[in-house]
Amino acid sequence: MVQPRIPRQSATEPGAIRVDSDARLTVELAAVVAGARRRALRDGDRQIDTAHLLHTLLESDPEVRAAFEGGEPQVARLLGYLVQRSIGYGLRWQGSVEDSGALPVLPGTARTAGWSPVAAGALEEACERAGRRGDARARGTDLLAAIVADPQSRAVEVLRRGGVDAGELLARLPRVECSGSN
Repeated sequence: MVQPRIPRQSATEPGAIRVDSDARLTVELAAVVAGARRRALRDGDRQIDTAHLLHTLLESDPEVRAAFEGGEPQVARLLGYLVQRSIGYGLRWQGSVEDSGALPVLPGTARTAGWSPVAAGALEEACERAGRRGDARARGTDLLAAIVADPQSRAVEVLRRGGVDAGELLARLPRVECSGSN
């Protein structure tokens, strides 16, 4: 019997979290997370990373696409670059863990269910951003802000190679300040 290249993720495994059904995400963002999971499996990657999340956000979230100053041509260039990654560019990333050390590793987060530490931290940060804004559910722009905030993430590397300044992109996204009343 041939063993699958990627270990299957079971919702019954200890610590496994089904973030695509997480009540803290909008329906649209849950679909993005599920799409990133499918993309990682299809690409043969062991973990969902920030580049998978960026790819799916760009494909499916009009609010995220609108955040790019260069508009649709810039988004199309980034999507082209991400497709190249999925067909070979990303091979140097396969078998490695995306972990820049910039985000804290939180116990009990999505990282236990096939997520890179950076992607799991970004998803948690997106939910926290929504909470600071007073929303119960994170949106795509919350996740975009969280993944571009880490200059060492794979998504930021993709943006940089695609001609996008992640700092400028982050500055264009709505800022969410902590109210201090939690």
